[in-house]
Amino acid sequence: MPGNGAVTRSTLRQQIADALRDEVLAGRLQPGREFTVKEIAEQYGVSATPVREALVDLSAQGVLEADQHRGFRVPDYTLPDYRGMIEARSLVSDGMFQALTDGHHPAFKDPQDTRVAAALAAVRRRGEEAQRAATAGDLTVLVGYDLRFWRELAALFGNPYLGDFLHRLRVQSWVCAVQRLRRLPDLRGYLWARHTELVDALSRREAETARGIVSAYNTHSLALIERLSENG
Repeated sequence: MPGNGAVTRSTLRQQIADALRDEVLAGRLQPGREFTVKEIAEQYGVSATPVREALVDLSAQGVLEADQHRGFRVPDYTLPDYRGMIEARSLVSDGMFQALTDGHHPAFKDPQDTRVAAALAAVRRRGEEAQRAATAGDLTVLVGYDLRFWRELAALFGNPYLGDFLHRLRVQSWVCAVQRLRRLPDLRGYLWARHTELVDALSRREAETARGIVSAYNTHSLALIERLSENG
């Protein structure tokens, strides 16, 4: 049937994108690494079309950079880039929490709303997984759970554009951070692990507490990456 080819191509596109994103976020593809559609298609034994679509998707997410003449490459984000990402993340999360403080967000108006409570509980479980990975120093597992945690948390505020923007910023900041964090032989004690505290503060509608937790997180992350950049 005609639809089968489209489904297969879409599935391949997603699988290739997921595989390459995991490689970059795990730090196995180094900054500046270049490759072409043809190279990736041969590596996976597939046609060029789903590969090209996957690479374009990853470029839109900030995982890769497109070069019109040379294909694609892993971004080589600088320390000023990372500072800019942290600042942008702060502005987005502050806006989310301000809406909570002002009572403008309908999802958080009623403390007895069981749907919001259930959604926050689900996000908290994701946060527990992220915390376990952070405490164990397992960066690869942490990145995956952390991205899902923030994606699901942002979704509670009901603005998909805000959620997409925050997700892109967090992906980009992880692409930058993992290359530096991999220089440490043991990551235990270095990785932020206050995900559940943040959810608990939001569950209590304590926006200022939530803002303080995220501010401390950003300060910690920036100081760590600055130190690693200087030593690198």
